[in-house]
Amino acid sequence: MADNASSHPDRPPGYDDDPLTHRPELVDQPLFWLGHLYSMVEDEETEELLFGADADAADDFHQRLHENGGWPTFTVPLTGGRLYVVHRTGDDDPGTDFLLHGPGWDRAEPLACVDGHFMGPGLSWPELVAAADTLPGGSTDDPDSRLLLLLPAFGDSAVPDGAAERLAAALRSRTGVEDPDALAAALLERQGPWGPVRWTTTEDGSRTNDGGWSSRNPGNHFAWSPERLSRVSAALTP
Repeated sequence: MADNASSHPDRPPGYDDDPLTHRPELVDQPLFWLGHLYSMVEDEETEELLFGADADAADDFHQRLHENGGWPTFTVPLTGGRLYVVHRTGDDDPGTDFLLHGPGWDRAEPLACVDGHFMGPGLSWPELVAAADTLPGGSTDDPDSRLLLLLPAFGDSAVPDGAAERLAAALRSRTGVEDPDALAAALLERQGPWGPVRWTTTEDGSRTNDGGWSSRNPGNHFAWSPERLSRVSAALTP
């Protein structure tokens, strides 16, 4: 597969025949974030914190996105590559893919996938924050928007002090949720379908986790090779 990241920076390799549409304007729509973060909701209390009185409006908003025919796509540049967020809309195989592509790579590595057969997590909290804060460009320069774009791919049992405050600030800035502090705490506690995982650093510097659904866990039968684990870690290092 050819490396097309430089010629088509809004389209990751492997999606050449798919209806990807760069939609940076969506990050300025509060209703967009409600659907985007829904994969992290694991109980009725968190669902109420996320949607509140906007449940019907959010449903209508995302129904229109699905009927539009394109797959909303977003990019976040890194010093060692580029992250992609692809919303697969439509009825056949809906979901959200989180991918990483680096210079010279023959493929985009699927960090996480949120659908009926989820896979992840793909990002630790430090990697998530570094991606949100590192470089300008891509779909948005706004660190809050980037944090929320990548949040569903995250899982980490060792979130630091201040993480809830950082996430709450992003929710307050970009969404219309009524209680961003409570929602941030709930999202960081449950962390989506895979839950928190423990991250470690191997002797060669690769960062791996112990999640049962993550390709970055060397113990899983579907785990990436040591070479792929190493280059992903390097690309995510600011």
